[in-house]
Amino acid sequence: MKAKAVIADPPVVAEDRLVPRVEQRDGFWVLKEEYRQSLNPAEKIKIAKEPMKFFTHNGIEELAKIPFADLDSEKSTKDDIDVRLKWLGLFHRRKRHYGRFMMRFKLPNGITNSTQTRFLAEQISKYGEDGCADLTTRQNWQIRGIVLEDVPALLKGMESVGLSSLQSGMDNVRNPVGNPLAGIDPHEIVDTTPFCRALNDYIINSGKGNVDITNLPRKWNVCVVGTHDLFEHPHINDLAYMPAMNDGVFGFNILVGGFFSPKRCAEAIPMDAFVPADDVVPLCKAILETYRDLGTRGNRQKTRMMWLIDELGVEEFRAEVEKRMENGRAIQRAGADLVDPAWKRRTFFGVNPQKQPGLNYIGLHVPVGRLQAPEMFELARIADEYGNGELRITVEQNLILPNVPTAKVEKLMQEPLLQKYSPNPAPLLANLVACTGSQFCGQGIAETKARALELTHALEASMDTTARPVRLHFTGCPNTCAQVQVADIGFLGTMARDANRKPVEGFDIYLGGRIGSDSHLGELVRPGIPATELLPVVQELLIEHFGAKRKV
Repeated sequence: MKAKAVIADPPVVAEDRLVPRVEQRDGFWVLKEEYRQSLNPAEKIKIAKEPMKFFTHNGIEELAKIPFADLDSEKSTKDDIDVRLKWLGLFHRRKRHYGRFMMRFKLPNGITNSTQTRFLAEQISKYGEDGCADLTTRQNWQIRGIVLEDVPALLKGMESVGLSSLQSGMDNVRNPVGNPLAGIDPHEIVDTTPFCRALNDYIINSGKGNVDITNLPRKWNVCVVGTHDLFEHPHINDLAYMPAMNDGVFGFNILVGGFFSPKRCAEAIPMDAFVPADDVVPLCKAILETYRDLGTRGNRQKTRMMWLIDELGVEEFRAEVEKRMENGRAIQRAGADLVDPAWKRRTFFGVNPQKQPGLNYIGLHVPVGRLQAPEMFELARIADEYGNGELRITVEQNLILPNVPTAKVEKLMQEPLLQKYSPNPAPLLANLVACTGSQFCGQGIAETKARALELTHALEASMDTTARPVRLHFTGCPNTCAQVQVADIGFLGTMARDANRKPVEGFDIYLGGRIGSDSHLGELVRPGIPATELLPVVQELLIEHFGAKRKV
């Protein structure tokens, strides 16, 4: 007989703990003076100068006119280029790519198009070898190589093609993730596209900037689930909408608190809440305002929303959210989940029929999500020639080309670009994810993309892994942007020691991560393996845990 679970008593919360720690001043939300003790450096930078003024007051125009060396010589403007510009989606790559910026966008539900793809290709092509693009694990574009003086014109060009980078870094809401097959999937539960777009419109105020939620204690992730496959990875989001029914009304059950960080990783937990479809945005607003008002701002490793939920308890957190619902609307208890937990996750690679008769979506593998300008121009052409110009990004850093008439499929399969972006990738390559790594990222301890490809090709050549799919994720540092904890085998960059005890690039190896209804975070099994010694270690893991066999 199983032992009964011990249910801990809810924490006792002092009444004064529920007093908001921020207030509105001059149109922006700022931390009250009485809560400014023991702040982390990021909070001090926000207090010293409002980051959103680079957008709302067009401060970027003046900043871009100042020589970069002059900006870098003063602490205030150095903080501008290294920290505050992240509110505009601009990330200075000081350590690895000095004077160059990465730009991250808002691309709700991961849906882009040929016009935007062509525009981004034009931008990175200006920068030669310094320019490239990446597909991210939040269904998004990132482009690299940007210089500050080009930013004002870049922002105007983005607006003309329907792109925004606003509020995509630091203590803001990240890109709203949805089903990459939304609206075209014969088996979808609900089309997530309108919900992700509505959330994004609220988050950035339809491109005008939403200063009510630009001073959060930390970054914050949201997704809307539309499929039994859970392509959206709800369990690692701060807020996840799970399709459900309640008294004959369609809506969403709510998960909260999922996150990764160097010191702690946690799966989202049920809030015992249901909202009808019309309340998706109001609930998001109420949760964000609760987090903004009550979240702590000291140790940066303890400021994600789950720490607040732990402190208050789920019921008290839920009550605080309910207080902030528009028009005093009560939040219903959770309804009946519509996701089938026994559903076997599908692959979207290859040619697949859409719910629209005569149309197909084609899943394309983009090796470790890295693209160059010529390839992006070709993608745009192909999207126009064979589809309706639309492209979709998955959280596994791959692409989906939708709306291809059956009569055009054969010719599409003969396109030279599909030799590189294969619709039928090898098993291990198909499920390979890698973050930026030390090539560009200052946090990166280890190189990831090239190393991930090198190791995976060696594994494909030496191992038969057809017994079951195996997902390999490589991340360059403990921030785990490549989400190694949800991989079957995850590689987290660290320093290791070689046979002579000399420090070298290496990886901690995680095992057993799962996605889907039985999600589980992987555990560290082999710490500090030198990068040059990964192949035999991974070969043995594949044999022991995944039924792989050595090729003869």
